[in-house]
Amino acid sequence: MVETHHPRRGSMGYSPRKRAKSMVPNIRSWPEWDGEPKLQGFPGFKAGMSHAFMVDYRSESTTSGQEVREPVTVVEVPPVKVSGLRFYEKTHEGLKTMGEVWANQVDESLKKRLPVPNHYKTKKMWEDIDRDMVDEVRAIIHTRPKKVSGIPKKVPDIMESRIGGGTIKERIDVGEQFLGEEVNYEEFCEAGRMVDVSAITKGKGYEGHVKRWGVKLLQHKNSKSVRNVGNTGVFRPGYTRPTVPQAGQDGFHQRTELNKRVLKVGENGEEVTPEGGFVNYGNIENEYIILHGSIPGPSKRLTVMRDPVRAGKHDVHEPNLTYISTESNQGG
Repeated sequence: MVETHHPRRGSMGYSPRKRAKSMVPNIRSWPEWDGEPKLQGFPGFKAGMSHAFMVDYRSESTTSGQEVREPVTVVEVPPVKVSGLRFYEKTHEGLKTMGEVWANQVDESLKKRLPVPNHYKTKKMWEDIDRDMVDEVRAIIHTRPKKVSGIPKKVPDIMESRIGGGTIKERIDVGEQFLGEEVNYEEFCEAGRMVDVSAITKGKGYEGHVKRWGVKLLQHKNSKSVRNVGNTGVFRPGYTRPTVPQAGQDGFHQRTELNKRVLKVGENGEEVTPEGGFVNYGNIENEYIILHGSIPGPSKRLTVMRDPVRAGKHDVHEPNLTYISTESNQGG
């Protein structure tokens, strides 16, 4: 008899498929950076999608050098505030926190997120840090949601961003310069570079077997149900294995898409805001970037961009955008 086989439906690599713990993506790995010391991660707010005409920059594409129409995503990237620094040392158990240094006076809005005092003893904190033992420097940054008209939010989101490049001493010095100051997107990335984008995907709630796992529909004569699995496993052992596709939570997971090229970095939001504003978002009033293709999450969702972990070799030059659509999307 012929031995039948087909790959299993769905991937166990994404299990357990449950709701993300936080709306703020958690960056678990950071690449090395060879240039000058800088922040390696930066947050933004997804405004929406549009389309643009540009000269195809991909050298191996069949349309290389020709004008093509491509989907793009607009992300608003207002400046972030560096409220503190966190230092790590490498141990046999991994990175271990050595201590933190906070700015003498933090942003007033941060008190809505954390129980912070009116003043930190910054000088005393620096004295407690043994700079010779530091192996990793990360900045504690937070967003400025009050500057974004499309986000009905007052409480800032706080996260860590690695400071990479140069020597450890240079990273500490750059972190000391950043402490208590605003940092713009241009200090993180320029047009033409690749970034990895992390975000919490659009939530879909409780979904069935077929939509959640992509299993085949049963025949139309099947008893009771068609959009179901054929069986839930063997009689013994007396429990259902986690490899069996079942209904449950779908969406609202953290996902990361690699190598999204930054097509443009701009300051005038009117250049890309469609007539009537972005649907479910509004107008862009801060700095913005245009990414090639789509990214996870709905509009208004917080996204975190990071230096690429699998960048490969690519030319860094600003692509030639000939047209960006600003036609109204209302009622579309």
